[in-house]
Amino acid sequence: MELQFDAKIFISFALLGFFGLLVRLYNSLVVKPKRLRSVLRKQGINGPVPTLLLGNIKEIKKAQSTTVKAPTTEPPVSHNCAATLFPFFEQWRRQYGQLFVFSLGNTQILFVTQPDVVREITTCTSMDLGKPSYQHKDRGPLLGQGILTSNGAVWAHQRKILAPELYMEKVKGMMNLITESTITVVDSWKSLIETQGGTADIKIDEYMRSFSGDVISRACFGSNYSKGEEIFVKLRTLQGAMSKKSFSTGVPGMSYLPTKSNREAWGLEKEIRNLILEVVKERQKGVHNEKDLLQMVLEGALKTDLSQEATDRFIVDNCKNIYLAGFETTAVSATWCLMLLASNQEWQDRVRAEVLSICGGGIPDADMLRKMKQLTMVIHEALRLYPPVAVVSREALKDMKFGDINVPKGVNLWTMVVTLHTDPEIWGPDAYNFNPDRFANGITGSCKLPHLYMPFGVGPRVCLGQNLAMVELKILIALILSNFSFSLSPKYTHAPAVKLVIEPEHGVDILVRKL
Repeated sequence: MELQFDAKIFISFALLGFFGLLVRLYNSLVVKPKRLRSVLRKQGINGPVPTLLLGNIKEIKKAQSTTVKAPTTEPPVSHNCAATLFPFFEQWRRQYGQLFVFSLGNTQILFVTQPDVVREITTCTSMDLGKPSYQHKDRGPLLGQGILTSNGAVWAHQRKILAPELYMEKVKGMMNLITESTITVVDSWKSLIETQGGTADIKIDEYMRSFSGDVISRACFGSNYSKGEEIFVKLRTLQGAMSKKSFSTGVPGMSYLPTKSNREAWGLEKEIRNLILEVVKERQKGVHNEKDLLQMVLEGALKTDLSQEATDRFIVDNCKNIYLAGFETTAVSATWCLMLLASNQEWQDRVRAEVLSICGGGIPDADMLRKMKQLTMVIHEALRLYPPVAVVSREALKDMKFGDINVPKGVNLWTMVVTLHTDPEIWGPDAYNFNPDRFANGITGSCKLPHLYMPFGVGPRVCLGQNLAMVELKILIALILSNFSFSLSPKYTHAPAVKLVIEPEHGVDILVRKL
């Protein structure tokens, strides 16, 4: 009798728990998304109708599969990346306006290209505007562009220990290192030219990654740079794995399922974490006395009251951030910049003449780099047309207001950098064309609304690595122009693709000749 009573109690609790789980799932998958969209809809913000569980993912996948990217071997004249990479956003923008809401699974995303709202979002210093929760779950290397960590106090401390002035001092001390890494590339190309009879057909992507990886590995890991190179190779592999599921992040439970891509990502993350912490342990034992970026992070972490687990996560996340901000984005930006110079001979000749007149064929120093106005203009234009990061994402951690828009807690805000960078209403009728002259009077004189130019982010969350990236790009391109002339190879196929950063899907092939 007692056993039967116990069984009934157990069954009752099991049914109660199951019913409670169903209620929670219903609230999470149906009630909450409807409530968030209703708040936005009452303010006149509409968007495509989502389906249960998937949201608008099915429409996005269909648009991606049916859109013909039309890769071409002809030198590109128009550079409308937004239409090529995100045709569904362009369609919804025409249909619903500069503000619309769509869903990735049960994650509600407010797409924002309205200039005044963008300004308020990008200049917001409130800790209530944070890193999207789906990024916490995926734990991928999506920490670039100054995205907040979940802990506001930790983020503020991070900005303090890696303050721009400290970072710039580190960059000044890296000039020789950047030059040495560039000379390695130059010497490699000279050898290829000799072996190929005066003109070398070079796929430049890996050379740019090798250059940037060498610089950032030494800057971040000092004498442990070989370990740093190993870490960055694994981070790039992780980046590729995560890019495959970029539009599936909001599907409930998807980040926890043991799918092939998830298992690959989990394994890589574990390896990366262990490699970074292995270097940290060596530092803590006093094996190496370094003054590099990792040491700055370690010294800053010691001043917090975080638990050991949180400290380790803080260090690992910062190393991932340095990778995305200082390695991958620099490499892909250099690749696009050289592609644009290869397909615009007039500008290549103009910048080369400037570099030679300032440097005289020698090695540029910091003062020389500051005088290279036309080179700076070309780099800015390349970053405008092909910004490394296509979207800056945030999440309202509490109810917030931007302009006249009330954003309820839980809504994500996406600022589409690639769209803002090529909007004809902002940049004029030649917005899709390569025209560095638009930056002749600097960024503030480049367009109607210069705050919408944000290759490194803007405001209080601007990327800390922007000074390093600009110095790397200037030295690299200046020395290449001083030694070579180049044009696009017949092998080159123009096909931008998004793999967390915007990069050429088939690489960039150029014909290189010694001067």
